[in-house]
Amino acid sequence: MMKRDAHIHTPFCPHGSSDAFEQYIEKAIAHGFTHISFTEHAPLPAGFIDPTPDQDSGMAHDKLDAYFTTLSDLKKQYARDITIATGLEVDYIIGYERETTQFLQTYGAQLDDAILSVHFLRFQNAYTCIDFSADEFMRFAKQIGSVQAVYDLYYETLQSSIITPLGDYKPTRIGHPTLVHKFQRAHGEVIDDDAAIQQTLQLMQQHGYELDVNSAGLAKRDCLEQYPPKPYVQYAKSLGIPLVFGSDAHTAQDLHQFYEDVFASI
Repeated sequence: MMKRDAHIHTPFCPHGSSDAFEQYIEKAIAHGFTHISFTEHAPLPAGFIDPTPDQDSGMAHDKLDAYFTTLSDLKKQYARDITIATGLEVDYIIGYERETTQFLQTYGAQLDDAILSVHFLRFQNAYTCIDFSADEFMRFAKQIGSVQAVYDLYYETLQSSIITPLGDYKPTRIGHPTLVHKFQRAHGEVIDDDAAIQQTLQLMQQHGYELDVNSAGLAKRDCLEQYPPKPYVQYAKSLGIPLVFGSDAHTAQDLHQFYEDVFASI
């Protein structure tokens, strides 16, 4: 029986940890996982200015070859024990579709797996990383008018990521599609985004995408909820959307976090 964690970060993540690939791999083997995907944050599009303070949201472009080479070697080294996929988590950024397509055309053939995610929202030609911090989220909400407006813009951008062509190597899995919930306990407002989530999942089904059933939000103190919440995972299942567990681990300690609660009983 396949047991898979398909959203894992690595020491190549500039905002992650220095935990070695081997720590992740050996933990996965010890916990009975048969398949893992390393999905490091891809380099951000050419010309895009990362709005985070340390500009560390994506892997440096000059690290890509080393990333691919390292994984190629590890896949051979551990071939008898576990199937390792070489992947990337690619950002969908409004206004940089052409650059993202060019990147995927250049590197897509080297990927076994990939995730398409929204972390950056555009408003008045400026960009904000909406999962960076609660303070930044609230600053952005004030700027654009309300927390509701942030949610609306997030789902609008997410749905655009699903329907926008990005070439032959466009990722086939949508990452953490309720990431906008990350700071829900910080802002404290009750936002009814049920229709937006259902519409997003319906678009995923229509366009043939997998769902990243992502456990990381359960470890975030201002979220305490998986992405997406369980009722929407069941709804996705009813639509026939393939469900893929992802721990979104940025440290070896967080690998497979909450797997039993989030995915084992689906």
